[in-house]
Amino acid sequence: MRARIVIVEDEPDLRDAVAEYLGASGYDVATAESAAAARSLLETQSFHLAILDIAMPGEDGLSLGRWLRSKMPIGVIYATAAGTALDRIVGLELGADDYIVKPYELREVLARVRSVLRRVPQPTEPRGTKAEAVADRRSMSFGPFHADLDGRFVTGANGTAIDMAKSEFDVLEVFLTRANRLLTRAAISEAIGFVEDPESSRAVDIRIMRLRKKIEADPANPKFLRTVRGEGYIFSLPNGEGN
Repeated sequence: MRARIVIVEDEPDLRDAVAEYLGASGYDVATAESAAAARSLLETQSFHLAILDIAMPGEDGLSLGRWLRSKMPIGVIYATAAGTALDRIVGLELGADDYIVKPYELREVLARVRSVLRRVPQPTEPRGTKAEAVADRRSMSFGPFHADLDGRFVTGANGTAIDMAKSEFDVLEVFLTRANRLLTRAAISEAIGFVEDPESSRAVDIRIMRLRKKIEADPANPKFLRTVRGEGYIFSLPNGEGN
């Protein structure tokens, strides 16, 4: 099944060009000229990825992205004008998966779309029984938490679901699958599909900060996700945990 993408952009020429290019690259694409139009569209359809212009008349892309995150598991790429670093940081803090800076090349959009979609659960054809599907899932435990790596969700004590953005789960999965190993920011950036630069380093730090608030009893003195000053981070699991 093909991944479904929605493009929310108030510039019609740019919106149509991106839609045509991504459609020719094998994706199902829908478009909206405003946040209001996107909300109406999303009442009857679901998507795997949204490309949102931040600076739109009326409701902006940041607000729309926050609403999308509350409604469905979806990848989000923000489009921002050159020089608006604050928008990019705010977008990352709200759980964005990536951003593109206008003016951009269509090939760059495609590369970023592919990168994000690799980290978003994709539609698959049914296979086997429900019991077989559950048995095949990759899962790991740490402390009172249990992470289903294929279902991409985390539960806490008594099976309580932990509210976690996809971007936060991306980072958690990197650490769980590389537990007790020192990871530099560059290594983390590469694992989640970022190109290492000052902005992506900031993005990694923001996601780790948010993740700590959800899995650490005392985020200022973390038990699991520890900082190694000047080196990077390490996710500590006692022997026997993680299976």
